[in-house]
Amino acid sequence: MTFWYAAVALSGMLAFGLPIEGELAAVVAAILLIGGGLPHGAYDIALMRQVLRMDDRLLAMAVAGYVAAAICMALLWMVMPIAALIVFLAVAAVHFGEDWTMLNEPLLKIMAGAAVLGAAAIGNTADVTALFVAMSDVSGGTLAARILVTIAPVALLVTAVGIAIAWRDGAVAWAAAIATSLVLLLVAPPIAGFALFFVFLHSPRHLAATRALLPMISPRAWWITGIAMSCLAVAGWLAIRWSITSPLPPGLTAQIFQLLAVVAVPHLIVSTFIARRIGR
Repeated sequence: MTFWYAAVALSGMLAFGLPIEGELAAVVAAILLIGGGLPHGAYDIALMRQVLRMDDRLLAMAVAGYVAAAICMALLWMVMPIAALIVFLAVAAVHFGEDWTMLNEPLLKIMAGAAVLGAAAIGNTADVTALFVAMSDVSGGTLAARILVTIAPVALLVTAVGIAIAWRDGAVAWAAAIATSLVLLLVAPPIAGFALFFVFLHSPRHLAATRALLPMISPRAWWITGIAMSCLAVAGWLAIRWSITSPLPPGLTAQIFQLLAVVAVPHLIVSTFIARRIGR
């Protein structure tokens, strides 16, 4: 239900020409992405223990691997930002494709996940290109944006089929919500459109599934874990950046997306293992 409030609010701002770009909008979007999106991966360690049935020794090894994957991704942004950007886009497409439980073909899931990125790129090519350039470099960012624009029509077509299948199979709310998200990703500034999808649709869906798998965690411990792990991720990212490069970031929006990429890689690995275990 919160998604629809946010979608109506964003649509109203677009309709009345209210400012949803600029520094203030970037700060608001950053707060939303960190506070509303980052916590959906905060329970990965608890899931590894509960769902994957890891003992203390194995869990310690898994956590070490989790942290190592995040650090490697952070370092990749420092030394090979274009490679990090490509990894980020690929991971995002795969991870967003996990939402499409009604599709059985993995390639179709990935294309549906890529549609989220493609819709923003094809609808706001200049803004997405500028963001990718800030995250990597001029040539790499421009190339990545062009690739997204190229695959966007096919990805959106696949997603349209997926929406029809979801609607037919009774997932009417999901079909309507993802269709609305894609439309707003096409017409709204990319940071606003992505915040709507990521914070109000993708993240709540995963948080609800995670909560169902971890019923033993009390509401108080649930909130504390989400806040603590999110703060730890932000602190770790800032510590790595400031220890290697200048403390002055290239841009707030670029920093937020780089941080999301850092945590997305180990989160995808964990969610993949958990999905396979549940599937079995």
